[in-house]
Amino acid sequence: MSRLPVADRRTVRRALRDMISRHRRAVGVVLALHSAAAVTGLAPPWLLGTIVDRVTAGASVATVDRLALAIAGCVLVSALLSRYAQYAGHRFGERAVAELREEFVSRTLGLPVSVVERAGSGDLATRSSVDVSTVGTTVRDVVPTIVIATVQLTLLFGAVFLLHPLLGLAALAGLPSIVAVTRWYLRRASSAYLTEGAAAAELTETLTTTAEGARTVEALRLTDDRIKHGTTRVTMVWRARRATLALRTVFFSVVEASYPLPVATVLLVGGYLFSRDMVSLGAVVAAALYLQQAIDPMDRLLQWTEQAQRGFASYARLLGVGMVPPEPPGTTASSRGERLVVRGARFSYSDGPDVLHGIDLEVQPGERLAVVGPSGAGKSTLARLLAGIDAPRHGVVSIGGCPVTDLDPAERRRRIALVTQEHHVFIGSVRDNLSFAAPDVSDEQMRAALLTVGAEWFAELPDDLDTQIGDGARQLGAAEAQQLALARLVLADPHTLILDEATAALDPSTARRTERALAAVLVGRTVIAIAHRLNTAHDADRVAVLADGRITEIGSHDELVAAGGAYAALWHSWHTRVDER
Repeated sequence: MSRLPVADRRTVRRALRDMISRHRRAVGVVLALHSAAAVTGLAPPWLLGTIVDRVTAGASVATVDRLALAIAGCVLVSALLSRYAQYAGHRFGERAVAELREEFVSRTLGLPVSVVERAGSGDLATRSSVDVSTVGTTVRDVVPTIVIATVQLTLLFGAVFLLHPLLGLAALAGLPSIVAVTRWYLRRASSAYLTEGAAAAELTETLTTTAEGARTVEALRLTDDRIKHGTTRVTMVWRARRATLALRTVFFSVVEASYPLPVATVLLVGGYLFSRDMVSLGAVVAAALYLQQAIDPMDRLLQWTEQAQRGFASYARLLGVGMVPPEPPGTTASSRGERLVVRGARFSYSDGPDVLHGIDLEVQPGERLAVVGPSGAGKSTLARLLAGIDAPRHGVVSIGGCPVTDLDPAERRRRIALVTQEHHVFIGSVRDNLSFAAPDVSDEQMRAALLTVGAEWFAELPDDLDTQIGDGARQLGAAEAQQLALARLVLADPHTLILDEATAALDPSTARRTERALAAVLVGRTVIAIAHRLNTAHDADRVAVLADGRITEIGSHDELVAAGGAYAALWHSWHTRVDER
């Protein structure tokens, strides 16, 4: 499976700089408020040291009271500044996260369909959920915390140096071990968290495909196999998370052990300096309080550094989606005519063997062509080439003389619609689900489209088009969901329709009624039907038989039956099974 790319560190840094640049005013306000709060927070330890010195010198109670009131005032001002700084920081974070989500959705919607399918749903689902959430937390909470903690630590250690340079040097006693273990951790954390993210994507892919194919798993008695496969993926996630946990265990243990060293060293050095009258007792007390006060921002800085690594890895995965070249805009806005022509088309997935081998085919405007053949013959692949989702490795697929992939994507989708047996019900009302195909159609046109495809269940909905459907609301069965997808097709009104087993989820009688209803609507349109029920082929103008990636027979139903070839064998076999039922 071809995973989506992951951005490198340089790309992530550049994206972060761009984000800060776009919000530089908000960032400036946040930094200014937190800096003011940090500066105000420096006053209480210094004032407390002053009280010690004044009391030692025999100061009055009134002097102590004034200094105590000053401490209380500074604490209050610092708290207010911190409150507004946090408010401004969260506003900035929420705006940045909203912008990030919009950009990610835009990038995702711009991905070529073929890329999304090859990447798999698990990778994209993990990036759009877990990674977006992780980056949101990082932008909203982690980055401001790290910046603020850095400013506070700079001011606190600077204050200790101002009290006495030797006290400042003593305050750095725990720094070498913290710097060393942080460098050790950062060299290993990024790759470890990227591995954890990839393992989580694999697990999501496994759980998703198993849940979606639960009936098939039960029918084929593959339960033990899927449990074993899922257990393997869980083990991979467990190992990846154990690796990151091992890093955190070493990192936090060394950091926590380093915290008491500066305070102890300052007290020892301060006691020596005080005994030599080189520094006052109040200065030593203030220095110790500054270092004690520095533990909280240091702790926050180092703890959030771990989360920052998660955020950095998740941001790299989100930016990786934008590294996929978007769907080409096309070199031609339109083409002349609607005749589909395939000449010498060969196609292979990635670097694998050819799936299609020199396909030659012409479909006239308004013609109905059925494509039949055994599973794995290349029918769906041919449908993707005709719809312009994939381009042939050799040869050409054109409409009106213009290569399909050269058409502007919006124009191509307006003229050619591919409907598969896969369908999706969006969370929302029936109206919301239908309006995706044609935003400007009326309610009456929507109702008519549903009736056209035989969606008789629509009459039983309690709120008509306003009935909520999808997860958490009224659930549609497979047949109902497929009829909803076909109703979208009627509203989209393309000239060329490619139906890749579009009625596969319907029971035979419902499928037959739906196909007849569509037949009345699709008069004058080009219809290419990938057929698994041969009654579709019976009603078509021509039938193309595909086997091993090659068209082996083509002609009308009667001609092919009379020829006694592969199609005739398929027809007699299918007809016999239908009669037995």
